[in-house]
Amino acid sequence: MQSDLYPIVVDYLESRYLEPTVKRSIGLFISCAFALAAGAAFADGWLRSIPEFELTDHLGEVHTLDTYKDYDYAVFYVQGVGCPIARLALPNYRAVRDEFGPKNIAFAMFNSNIQDDLPRIAREAEEFGIDFPVMKDQDQALAKALGVERTAEVFIVDPRTRDVLYRGPINDQLGYETQRNEAREHYLTDALNTALAGGVVDMDDVPDSKGCLVAIF
Repeated sequence: MQSDLYPIVVDYLESRYLEPTVKRSIGLFISCAFALAAGAAFADGWLRSIPEFELTDHLGEVHTLDTYKDYDYAVFYVQGVGCPIARLALPNYRAVRDEFGPKNIAFAMFNSNIQDDLPRIAREAEEFGIDFPVMKDQDQALAKALGVERTAEVFIVDPRTRDVLYRGPINDQLGYETQRNEAREHYLTDALNTALAGGVVDMDDVPDSKGCLVAIF
């Protein structure tokens, strides 16, 4: 990403009135500044705001963002019927819920797959013991707004400001054709602890989520 100021800066650095060492120092500083600006722009695009929504879950309950207004934060998990990774990650998501639910954090799921209707989601929930509300994102508006690409990704949301504070995997236990006995990195837990402490989650070391592709139409 280049700022409109970039050509001006280059012209200035090429000025014959500057000493070479000064040029190098200023050039290094400007390069770092532009790199930081580009990184900030990427982070802003990756962590989008959550829109207002009105979605029905597999139990028939209607959810809006206002449903979560009394919680400090809400965590949303991208669910998909039949997805092996989404199924295998359930115990991990449940464990985080059990730890942070008492700390005024809400936990829910949403499904944006075109092929998964509410009856199908309900059958999946019963078969695999999903004890979370699974909201149906029928027109994929929520997925499009958040930039959802795969199942088993989680989002931490401030329900009052609509800011997304974290998006990514729960931990590093599951991968494509791989599974560790125990997770080494606990990304969601760390992010929630940071948010509750009033800090900003560092997304630099958070890998992309592993899961089944969510086809967006």
